[in-house]
Amino acid sequence: MKFGINQWCFPAGTELEQIFAQAGEAGFDGVELNLLPEGEKGLTMASDDQEVRKIADLARRYGMPIPSIATGLHWNFPLTSPDPEVRATGRRVVEKMLHVAALVGADTVLVVPGLVTGETSYDQAFALAREALRGLAPVAEKHQVHIGVENVWNKFLPSPLEFAGFVDAIGSPCVGAYFDVGNVLAFGFPEQWIRILGKRIRKVHVKDFRPEIGNILGFTSLLNGEVNWPQVAVALAEIGYADFVTAELAPYRFYPEQLIPDTAAHLRRIFGKMA
Repeated sequence: MKFGINQWCFPAGTELEQIFAQAGEAGFDGVELNLLPEGEKGLTMASDDQEVRKIADLARRYGMPIPSIATGLHWNFPLTSPDPEVRATGRRVVEKMLHVAALVGADTVLVVPGLVTGETSYDQAFALAREALRGLAPVAEKHQVHIGVENVWNKFLPSPLEFAGFVDAIGSPCVGAYFDVGNVLAFGFPEQWIRILGKRIRKVHVKDFRPEIGNILGFTSLLNGEVNWPQVAVALAEIGYADFVTAELAPYRFYPEQLIPDTAAHLRRIFGKMA
């Protein structure tokens, strides 16, 4: 097992060189970068191939592989939007992620499959998300990059059996699950999800959660919530998972740089025997 850290764990605007340096000093095995809105520092929809290759070279200089690419853009451009132009933009986001991932050597991109809203019913979301991902699967296969569908708070695919069935319905070896441990705790048990999703899991995100808060403010640093980390570690070992476990956490309010070594230490404590 390898330990990664997402770019969002650092204060907004942190230079990539600083991110790679701090991650390496803390003992991480890789850094997950995000596809950001235009104008922000790092990978964006406007980044050309030359810029992307420079970022890949920078990561190599610091000995920090980029195992995966994430994004928050699908909250603004969901694949299940009732507006076909918004859906088309969402697909372009995934296509850009796949292209960028191939250039930097990442093998997985994180995709939010869609949202159930007052304008998009559950059955509509299911059909639209399935259609979009089936259309994107050949692009992933061409780039030899996996699409990891993430479980998020989107009122969609809230059970592990349904999530597994949705992934299977895409029918591509390049489409699997990007499993987020902390996102499950509000309505389930992550260790159960892990066993059910099994070999479908391409990558794992970790954060902790405090159910007594019960909303987005309940997300917290590792070992500070109610995730049963010993059971999560056992479940991942049972399914033979040996890929990246990547922390996706908000920076501390004060001394944000301390989050990086703290998180590395927490990951070693939780999964040390598997690393």
